[in-house]
Amino acid sequence: MAKIVKIGHIEIGGNRPLVLIAGPCVIESEDQVRKTAKGLKEIAKEINIPFIFKSSYDKANRTSIKSYRGPGLKKGLELLEKVKREFDIPLLVDVHRIEETELVSKVADILQVPAFICRQTDLVISIAGTGKPVNVKKGQFLAPWDMKNVIEKIESTGNKKILLTERGSCFGYNNLVVDMKSLPIMRSFGYPVVFDATHSVQKPGGEGTATGGEREYVSFLAQAAVATGIDGLFLEVHPQPEKALSDGPNMIRLSRLRELLEKLIRIDKIIKATCKA
Repeated sequence: MAKIVKIGHIEIGGNRPLVLIAGPCVIESEDQVRKTAKGLKEIAKEINIPFIFKSSYDKANRTSIKSYRGPGLKKGLELLEKVKREFDIPLLVDVHRIEETELVSKVADILQVPAFICRQTDLVISIAGTGKPVNVKKGQFLAPWDMKNVIEKIESTGNKKILLTERGSCFGYNNLVVDMKSLPIMRSFGYPVVFDATHSVQKPGGEGTATGGEREYVSFLAQAAVATGIDGLFLEVHPQPEKALSDGPNMIRLSRLRELLEKLIRIDKIIKATCKA
């Protein structure tokens, strides 16, 4: 059984109920972030699911030089901190550069290592060295057992507040596939495991100058992952995905989220009740 990691007032792991990590891919405007955070908190409260808000101030790994990246470090963190305080929600933020780690750690409750750079030792150690909980996205190019090496890097700093997130593996060109065996394999390392259902349906670079996606399969993959006994679910959510400036094709529409979560909570309760028996 995975150990318990505390993020703000939320506990994840140790057969605790499923935790939701959700929010827009990137900050587009203050109105967009506030509207999404408010809507997510209301849904989470109504259906009683622990909730951590996520968004990014900069999306450094974009397909094209012309792609929207976000408002930047200073403005982005100011807005995320404002939203965190206004809605009283724990916050997850991804870090792409060592120079930004300290500033992000002052705002975020959990720092995230992006999938494309999860093997960058100096960045991983910098993030782990803050002492804050760390969520590592498993690279699309890594086997699940390779994550043991990333764990060792984090643990070398004395930090054992670790989450591991599956987000699909490269399958030919412009495609990802999810091997559900990766979830119990990574959980066997002793830390909570999260499934990123929205990035797992991406078509990386599939639209030439942008990444495509197949959001119609998010529900199916999420149900399968929850049935393995995962600890958390990561979803990118947007009020109007078709107008999103990043990851629109794979993001969930905010208005359709509650129905999906209610189904997933029922599955989670069955699975975890069995584990207690």
